[in-house]
Amino acid sequence: MQRMVLTEKEEELISVIRKLAPQEAGKVLGWAHQLEELAQGRPVEWSDEWTDEDLRDASQAAVQNLES
Repeated sequence: MQRMVLTEKEEELISVIRKLAPQEAGKVLGWAHQLEELAQGRPVEWSDEWTDEDLRDASQAAVQNLES
């Protein structure tokens, strides 16, 4: 069996996911799979830091969820 080598960022992400409740971890992993599909073979840059644009997008999405 070949062992996968993870980057430091990937190891941090896995560590965070392991701390989540199983149902929540499943959601996060599902989102990761969706992002991978949307990337269509392009590399996905993972980060545990939020940019100002990320925060604006999250705020807009939260407001839209409250309005619907």
